[in-house]
Order: sequence, then structure tokens, then C-alpha cells
Amino acid sequence: MKIQRIDHVGVIVNDLSAAKEFFLDFGLEVKGEWEMEGELMGYAVGLNDAKVACVGLGTTDSQTWIELIKFYTPSDEKDIQQPLANTLGIRHIAFTVEDIEAVVAKLKKKGTEIFSEIQQYEESYKLCYVRGPEGIILELAEEIK
Repeated sequence: MKIQRIDHVGVIVNDLSAAKEFFLDFGLEVKGEWEMEGELMGYAVGLNDAKVACVGLGTTDSQTWIELIKFYTPSDEKDIQQPLANTLGIRHIAFTVEDIEAVVAKLKKKGTEIFSEIQQYEESYKLCYVRGPEGIILELAEEIK
């Protein structure tokens, strides 16, 4: 048995349009958009009467993508949670970027919460954490060459 690759990461959102726009502004491109519902969908996710809309986003040179998922039914009655970086569970998505200063400046201009200034990690990376829509945390990393 061999794992071939990470295919995608699913992120549940309430405002699909805002999340899609954030990732497009960030620099990803749409790989696909679709809706699903019915018995097979409910069976796959373990929920009754599931109906979702999805947008897959990724970079031009990668097969791995982010799948933004909006559940029309059933909805999450707890609303959006704002986890901290140390909250248990999957907590951030990391991206390697070119010119981290320019990326952070662009995100700040759009009103994105920057919750750690750009820091240098040893002689290998510049790092920064930002919070996108609905609490989605991105780790930005620029390799130091």
C-alpha cells in the first residue's frame, strides 16, 4: 500500500462567496464548482438530508486543492467559531509564497486580520499567520535562499 498524494482539504464555511473571493484575492484559482445532495451525499458525510455547494481552489502547478463547502442542510447551529492557533484539531493551512511582505501588505489592505507580524525562523523561512473569513487561519512562509 502506498499513499499517492494529499488530494484536498475540506473547509466548511457559512459564506461561500466571501470565502471564495478571499482565496481568489490571495492568488488561488477555481478548479471546480458543484452542488451535491441526496441519499449518497448523506451516506458519505453521515448526515440526513445533506445539501452542499462546493468550490475547489488551488494553485496552477499543484494537484492539491482546498475544497470550500457550504452546507445548506443541515446547517451548523453553533455558528462560526474563532479558534486560537493552539485550539485542538486542524488549525491552519500553510502556503509557501514569494515576497511575503507584498502578500501580507495586500491582505492587510483587504482588511485581513494579521495576528503575527512577519518573523524569521532560523535561516530558512520568514513566517506570518493571518486569519481569513470565518476564522480560517493561513500560515504564510517564504523560503530564504
